[in-house]
Amino acid sequence: MSNLDSVLGAIDADLDNSLSRLFELLRIRSISTDPAYKADCRQAADWLVKDLASFGFQASVRDTAGHPMVVAHHQGASADAPHVLFYGHYDVQPVDPLDLWHDDPFAPAVKTGETGRKIITGRGAADDKGQLMTFVEACRAWKAATGGLPCKVTILFEGEEESGSPSLKPFLKANQAELKADFALVCDTGMWDVETPAISTALRGLVGDEITVRAADRDLHSGLYGGAAANPIHILAKILADLHDDSGRVTIPGFYDGVEETPADVRATWEKLGRGADTFLSDIGLSIPAGEKGRSVLELTWARPTAEVNGISGGYEGEGFKTVIAAEASAKVSFRLVHSQDPVKIRAGFRDFVRARIPADCSVEFTEHGSSPAIHLPYDSPLLQKAKTALSEEWPNEAVMIAMGGSIPIVGDFQKMLGMDSLLVGFGLPDDRVHSPNEKYEMSSFHGGQRSWARILDALAR
Repeated sequence: MSNLDSVLGAIDADLDNSLSRLFELLRIRSISTDPAYKADCRQAADWLVKDLASFGFQASVRDTAGHPMVVAHHQGASADAPHVLFYGHYDVQPVDPLDLWHDDPFAPAVKTGETGRKIITGRGAADDKGQLMTFVEACRAWKAATGGLPCKVTILFEGEEESGSPSLKPFLKANQAELKADFALVCDTGMWDVETPAISTALRGLVGDEITVRAADRDLHSGLYGGAAANPIHILAKILADLHDDSGRVTIPGFYDGVEETPADVRATWEKLGRGADTFLSDIGLSIPAGEKGRSVLELTWARPTAEVNGISGGYEGEGFKTVIAAEASAKVSFRLVHSQDPVKIRAGFRDFVRARIPADCSVEFTEHGSSPAIHLPYDSPLLQKAKTALSEEWPNEAVMIAMGGSIPIVGDFQKMLGMDSLLVGFGLPDDRVHSPNEKYEMSSFHGGQRSWARILDALAR
C-alpha cells in the first residue's frame, strides 16, 4: 500500500472524529465584526493552536491590534520538500436575522438537506471553518499514517477576514521572512458543482472612485435658472453614459492596456460547463446580456474588465416633488480589472476622462476607495496541472479551471508582499448560504475536501 493510500484510509476511518472536532470549532461564536465577541475570537484561535499542536505543529497565537492570528509550522519529509503556506480564517459573519434560522446557528448538526444529501449546518460550516479544517484533517491523516508531512507546511489563520482584515497587511509585513513559502494554498473558494472540483486560476482586481460634480454655489429654482445654469446631474449623467460605447466596450483611453484574449481552448472548456446567458441571468430575472458584445457570460465575468456605476445621488431625493437644480451630484464607480491592467493607470485615466467633460465654470472632486491588481496564474502552470490531476482522481468529474469575477485581497497581498502565487482550491457550493441564515456545508465537501488536500500535498511533493 502506498503512503497516499494509507493516508486516504486514515481519513475515511477518522471521519466521525474529524466531524466532532469541526463541531467543537463551529460552536465557538467567533464573530469578528462585533466587539462583544472578542473573547470568542480568541477562544477560536486558542482552540486551533491546541488542535494543531496535538499532532506535531509548532503553533502559536499571535496578537495584533485586532483579533489574533494563528501561525503554525511543520517540517516536510525532506530538506528539499516544497514549502506551502495554507491560509484560512476562523472568524464568521453575524447571524442576524436570527429568526430566519431553522436552528441555533452555533449548534452544528448533520442533517439531510433538500437534495437528499447529508449536510453540516451552522454558522461557519462553509465559510470558512469547514473549509480550513479539510486541510487540517488532511495533515493530521498524513501524520497518523506516515509519521510526517510530504511538504513543509506553514499555516496562517486570521480572525478578521469577515470585517475587512485590518490587521493582516501589517502582520504580513512584520513577518515576511517567517511566512514566505514557495506558494500559498487558499481554501476560501468553491466547486463547480457537487461532483466537479474547480481550481480558480484568476481573480479580478478592483479600483473604486467617487466623483462629485459641483456647479452653482447653491441649489437653484428650476423656473428661474433652468436652461441657463449648468445642471451637475446632467453633466454627471453624460459622463457616466460616455463610459461605454454601443458595443459595450469601455471608452477610457488606454483602458484595455494589459488585457489579453482568453485562449480559444480555455473558452471552449468554459462553454462546455453549460452556463450560458439563459441560465446565468434567469436566476436574477433577466435574459439579455449586457457588457461587450459577442462574448459569453463566463468570459464577461471571469476574464474581461468592467466599469460599473454603483451609486448615484444629487438633487431632491425626499418624498414628493421639488423643482430644483442641484448644486452638486455624485456617483460611485468601480472597475474590475484583469490580467496586467495597472490600477494606478486606470484611476488616472478615469479621472482625466471625467475632467475633460467638466465645463469651465464647474468643478469636480474625487474620493479614492481602494485598489488591487488582478491575479492570474498561467493556464499551463505546473502547480495548476498537479492540482488538477490530484482533484480529478478524487471526484467523479474532472477538475475544471475557472476564474472568479470578484477579488480575494489576501491573494494579491501574498503576491505583492511575499512574492508568492496562490493555488485556490475550495469545496463550497453555490447553495451553501454563505453569509445568510441556515448556512450549510455538504458532508461530501468535508470528506472529499480532506481526501483532496491529501492528494494535492502528495502531488506537490512529487
